[in-house]
Amino acid sequence: MACTTILVGKKASYDGSTMIARNDDSGSGHFTAKKFVVVQPEEHPAVYKSVISHVEVPLPGDALRMTAMPNAVEGKGIWAASGVNAANVGMTATETITSNPRVLGADPLVEYIPAKDGQPEVPGGIGEEDIVYLVLPYIHTAREGVLRLGKLLEKYGTYEMNGIAFQDVHEIWWLETIGGHHWIAKRVPDDAYVVMPNQLGIDQFDLEDALGAKKNHLCSADLDDFIENNHLDLSWNGVLNPRDAFGSHDDSDHVYNTPRAWFMLRYLNPHSKKWDGPNADYTPRSDDLPWYMVPEKKITPEDVKYVLSSHYQGTLYDPYGSSQSDQKLSLIHI
Repeated sequence: MACTTILVGKKASYDGSTMIARNDDSGSGHFTAKKFVVVQPEEHPAVYKSVISHVEVPLPGDALRMTAMPNAVEGKGIWAASGVNAANVGMTATETITSNPRVLGADPLVEYIPAKDGQPEVPGGIGEEDIVYLVLPYIHTAREGVLRLGKLLEKYGTYEMNGIAFQDVHEIWWLETIGGHHWIAKRVPDDAYVVMPNQLGIDQFDLEDALGAKKNHLCSADLDDFIENNHLDLSWNGVLNPRDAFGSHDDSDHVYNTPRAWFMLRYLNPHSKKWDGPNADYTPRSDDLPWYMVPEKKITPEDVKYVLSSHYQGTLYDPYGSSQSDQKLSLIHI
């Protein structure tokens, strides 16, 4: 399950801890080696400069010690990937996600423009290369992580769509970028888990809470106007579904994204829904797979490792079950 994220609330885990995990991957045809490092406060510069976008971001002076998993080979930026800081706050960044032409037309991505014909370069926004390094050393709770990253997105923009997870001992937040400068974030229910492939995933969002009490939802300050002015809310009942408004449901999702979420939900909730056959509640191509579910039993680290290393075993889609007898056996056990 390459480039897939799972988030487990504290009441859904076996020992009451919050758990976030993600598979990092490389582009087709090559392997990007990673390394584990501890970054000391004094190692952070006064001004951070991105290798990809050339954006420069002044950094606060009160950095915390943190761990990270940057690229082992230097030259293409830090790509810290994930880490935990001295305040026991963790984050993973990023899960590349999708958008649609309506969103990108209304708020284009902030891409780097090289100098040309006597015109100076135009820096781009922040991206996966930068996010952990810009946020994790300066936060003391998961909520603080969302708010700091949100401010950076609003000020500098981003050149790509991403999902980012933050955790502390009490809660987990999931943030999704929308276009170049907008974002939403939702608190994972304590008794639930979330699985995220490379697709915008939040399927219900309370804008009133996000712009008011901010109990379980957060967002960019002008999100309501952005949605209304650009006719992005596609719901009939007025309940915002970000997956419909800001995300995608195309053929590539049905090949690459929804099958991963389907398998992981099927494994952790095998009896809650009908996952197989002509009368299935959900299939590998379903666009309405739940963003979160309450598991049938509490989730362990072994469960997390299993689903993140799975290859559709026990289903007809297992690439290692190539014979007819294997396929028939899979059908019998399903």
